[in-house]
Amino acid sequence: MRLKNWKQSLSLLVCSVLIAALALMATGCSGNTTDSSTSSAAASSEVTSSEAASSEAQPASPDTAASQAAGNVLGQGATAFTFTVVDGDGNETSYQINTDQTTVGDALVELGLIAGDESDYGLYIKTVDGITVDYDTDGKYWAFYVDGEYASTGVDSTPVTAGSTYTFKVE
Repeated sequence: MRLKNWKQSLSLLVCSVLIAALALMATGCSGNTTDSSTSSAAASSEVTSSEAASSEAQPASPDTAASQAAGNVLGQGATAFTFTVVDGDGNETSYQINTDQTTVGDALVELGLIAGDESDYGLYIKTVDGITVDYDTDGKYWAFYVDGEYASTGVDSTPVTAGSTYTFKVE
């Protein structure tokens, strides 16, 4: 008889512990999700207010409306162009760049979007939009495109043309 009572008590204890563990786990998960979404909403509203200030200062052209809606308008200047980054996984990020610089390289370096090493052939790009790719270590490089065509000049010698699209893609 004692053995039967002991088994029932043990079963009840194990069930209670499992229920308590599930309750704690569910509470912990939902708490993190709420905190995360709250901070994301706060960050989103901060970006939205800075976008509004930026769009008031710069008139929008129809070609750049999508970039502005996404909040990817960078720089200040009279000439606007689109800058697109395609990472190694194929993820694409586009920016509207406003600049007074004469070359694409100068405009992107000024905004901190590209970095690399100077060489006899010009700027060898290793980092684009915070993503570093180096042929010597990765076997991949940043390919530079102008309006969808592989560029025949380096980024630091390519003149800025209003309305053009300049792309760096991992290849």
